[in-house]
Amino acid sequence: MLDHRTETFMTVCELMNYREAAQRLHITQPAVTQHIQYLEREYGCRLFYYENRHLTKTPEAVLLEDHIRAIRQRETFLREKLKNSGIRELKVGATKTIGDYVILDHIHQFLSQPDTSLTLIVDNTEHLLTLLEQNKLDFAIIEGYFDKKRFDSQLYRKEPFVGICRKDHPFAGREISIEELLAETIIHREEGSGTRAILDEKLHGYNESLMDFHRHICISSFKVILDLVKAGYGVSFVYDILAKNDPGITSFTLTGEPIIREFNIVYLKYADVQEKIGWFI
Repeated sequence: MLDHRTETFMTVCELMNYREAAQRLHITQPAVTQHIQYLEREYGCRLFYYENRHLTKTPEAVLLEDHIRAIRQRETFLREKLKNSGIRELKVGATKTIGDYVILDHIHQFLSQPDTSLTLIVDNTEHLLTLLEQNKLDFAIIEGYFDKKRFDSQLYRKEPFVGICRKDHPFAGREISIEELLAETIIHREEGSGTRAILDEKLHGYNESLMDFHRHICISSFKVILDLVKAGYGVSFVYDILAKNDPGITSFTLTGEPIIREFNIVYLKYADVQEKIGWFI
């Protein structure tokens, strides 16, 4: 069990305000200060300091925060083992491409075993990383960027990232220039999604952005994006597995280096989740 003073520390890390942490924990602000000072004496280091009237974590505080998150996750796993009488319980996150098009075989394989229980959350990269930090997921399989200083990972697979259009579109099967692309309506995902981040990065390499297109349409659903592309409302960029999954669309590429991205299994730094990953993958 974690000490109540570490719970105070984690609340301060989340809110970065002693007064708000005291209110959240229903204790006094001096008590919060005492808890933090105790931990600083215990570990022999400074955990927070004020800079321009803003509370800031020291590198030691970040390290302690990461370890406490991992301890919380290990304790949750132990509680599951003690409570579930042999049931293997998984809480997995997946970004939309992966959740909807890539891991279905793994889901079938896992659930075909009678001693299993699964929670699958399909959402954008940013939200899944937040859920990992909140100990609401064991691991997440994502195609987006993540902070490798805060999370550990292992490669799941690599996948090309391509443009898609109607089969009768002038771009079909071609390599096109950035000037040709900007003259089109672009249909893209919302901020926080992995595919949006990749598209933004690619455009930035040409010193362009989504605002430079003739028209842009933001849609959070891949199904709707594919339907709009097939209906001729514009073009989009998705992983190759989506392009091959729908006979009503075809792919094109943008001049320059091909875009190849990693799908990674991401989990809390210092967490021990290899057993659970092995259940699923």
